[in-house]
Amino acid sequence: MPRSSSSYVCQACGARTRQFFGRCASCGGWNTLVEQVEAVADSRRRRPVASAAETTARERQPRRSEPIQTVGERPLQRLPSGYDEFDRVLGGGLVPGSLVLLGGDPGIGKSTLLLQSARAMASRVSVLYVSAEESSQQVKLRWRRLGERATPEPATELASAPPSEPPSDLQLLAETDLELVLQELESLRPAVAIIDSIQALHDGELGSAPGSVAQVRECAAALARIAKGQDTALLLVGHVTKEGMLAGPKVLEHLVDAVLTFEGDRFASHRLLRAVKNRFGATHELGVFEMRGQGLAEVTNPSELFLASGEPSAGTATLVACEGTRPLVVDLQALVSSTSYASPRRSATGIAVNRLHQILAVLEKHLGLPLSRFDCYLAVAGGLEVEEPAADLGVAAAVVASYRDLTLPAGTVLVGELGLGGQLRPVGQLELRLQEAARLGFHRAVVPRGTGLAGPAAAMGLQLLEAGSVAEALVAALGVDPADDRA
Repeated sequence: MPRSSSSYVCQACGARTRQFFGRCASCGGWNTLVEQVEAVADSRRRRPVASAAETTARERQPRRSEPIQTVGERPLQRLPSGYDEFDRVLGGGLVPGSLVLLGGDPGIGKSTLLLQSARAMASRVSVLYVSAEESSQQVKLRWRRLGERATPEPATELASAPPSEPPSDLQLLAETDLELVLQELESLRPAVAIIDSIQALHDGELGSAPGSVAQVRECAAALARIAKGQDTALLLVGHVTKEGMLAGPKVLEHLVDAVLTFEGDRFASHRLLRAVKNRFGATHELGVFEMRGQGLAEVTNPSELFLASGEPSAGTATLVACEGTRPLVVDLQALVSSTSYASPRRSATGIAVNRLHQILAVLEKHLGLPLSRFDCYLAVAGGLEVEEPAADLGVAAAVVASYRDLTLPAGTVLVGELGLGGQLRPVGQLELRLQEAARLGFHRAVVPRGTGLAGPAAAMGLQLLEAGSVAEALVAALGVDPADDRA
């Protein structure tokens, strides 16, 4: 009889220990160790020792490796997901035999996105949708709602009859048993399979509960073996913990070929799809969707979402950020007011607060502005997260404009990285940023000096204002010297 043994596994990093601790020794997470019961084989049952003849035969087996020059190449045929924004983030579509992990907050729209994509792909290839969290009836109701047209048809006598359903090769399986899911994959051999979600699957051979480290690792490994063996593109849905990390061990992210995150503000209608890891395409790409009554709709011009409407106000600046190969024109607002406390308050939404502290220190050092005695609040319009340093000049202009109660001229964008010495540093993909600004009707751009784009900018209809320092850039943008107390 095999004996049972228990160990404690960290749900955050997968570390294993024989004793329970309140804090994981590997990742430092609190209350992340969960007991896992395992079956251990009897130590008296030893593995038979191989004979000398068997050892010699094993040593004489031909090698399986081959020179890399002789390896045959196979053309990469991608499967369109049905949505250009989804294909952009994937790198052009789904690769047969690849594993894609999609994570996001609860209720953000992961199941809606994948069901819409499955509905679009089912008209061309076979698709298997495995629902491990919802019943078949629940998925069918959402599938029908996503297929309804935006404008309802006029009521008739046959209005109570079910609507006609378009033909599609979409198979639905509501199951949590891993063995049954694997049998269905082997039987159907679909081109695309969707597992919603990987934390809900359960392997009966393991004693741990669904969603544990062992269950998630073994289920994902078994699905990966069969998907790569029959060239099935596999899409996995992963939950997100309260810390914002994908639930389960980090080995799950190493096992898959692409890791996508679906994020957005629950008070806003738009959703952002990002690529954190992609073995078949570029990372840090961005896809923009809008949640509507009939599901998710693609946003072909996302810059309109992040531009404020109405007359320009004091403390507002416009910058051009790049998410992968996509330029986004974004408005950001700053509010500088006198503080009532010994330590001024700094708050930033969409910009790293440490970056804001650094820009405020540069402005106080090189422009002589006493910003250390003022509260400063900064927010990016639309809830977008801007992480690249090309937004430094826009942040500095917004802060100075709010401090001096000035309004930037309409039609002006600012792009540049701010150094600690007050100098402006060049940024990447500047020509692509200028093209996006010109397309949206902007006619002035403040950029670092030495770009060599004066000619192309003039052809776009842009007046290029080059500056070597933050002081020169703010004078060119605001029209006054921000260090002058009379400004």
